[in-house]
Amino acid sequence: MPVRLIRRVTFSAGHRFWLSQLSEAENRRLFGVWASPYNHGHNYVLEAAIEGEPDPETGMVVNIKVLDDLLDERIVAHLDRKSLNDEIPHFAERVPCLENLLPYVRDRIGELPIGTRLTGIRLAETPDFYAESTLRNGAWNMTLTRLYEFAASHRLYSPNLSEDRNAELYGKCANPTGHGHNYKVEITVDGEPDPVTGMMVDLEALDRAVHERVVDRYDHHNLDTDLPEFQGKITTSEVVAAEIWKALEGRLPAKLRRVRLYETDRSYFEVEG
Repeated sequence: MPVRLIRRVTFSAGHRFWLSQLSEAENRRLFGVWASPYNHGHNYVLEAAIEGEPDPETGMVVNIKVLDDLLDERIVAHLDRKSLNDEIPHFAERVPCLENLLPYVRDRIGELPIGTRLTGIRLAETPDFYAESTLRNGAWNMTLTRLYEFAASHRLYSPNLSEDRNAELYGKCANPTGHGHNYKVEITVDGEPDPVTGMMVDLEALDRAVHERVVDRYDHHNLDTDLPEFQGKITTSEVVAAEIWKALEGRLPAKLRRVRLYETDRSYFEVEG
């Protein structure tokens, strides 16, 4: 039975969203608030998923030391402390956005030890923004994910059940005066890359849409009493995640693929399309 190993490495690099062949006005139109002829930097986090059958002698899919050496040579040493636009020829005339950087990293990983294959990679530019590329049916699919936060209160209680049954089902969460959470919600999208920038989505437009339809409406509100979509519903995280999907589907500047809602750090709830 194949087993998948996910290995994480990090590197720091600088880049800029600015194409020298375009005018300043064109660059600012394309890249918005991120447009600048000067570099800024990120501490990138790369996760590579390697799949294979465990070796009957060692019990390992791949020797971690071998894998670390490979990732260090092909990725970390190649990109760490570099200006991507200036020191990596591939990005001399390409924007080193995640959508362009991820397939480049995937190709750089290249051939793996016999009996293993790369099935997915995830590259995070910041803690609230990452791209994923997954091998499905022989083809690589890429998505972008943006993380948002809001604080809200609610009560888990069904008027159709007795007080004892509510207490049994929901415990402290049935407290009559409610309780609150610092929710985190990840919105995952995909789309057609822009032929000039390589970007799949206008992040400013995505942020505006998510804030308008979810974050700004939910933040510092009581979900049960302040939001009409939850009237008559029990505001479990399952229900909240489904309502977030309904609020965003078809209303984003890219195709909605997944909503992932964290009520606490111990669990999260997903809706996929």
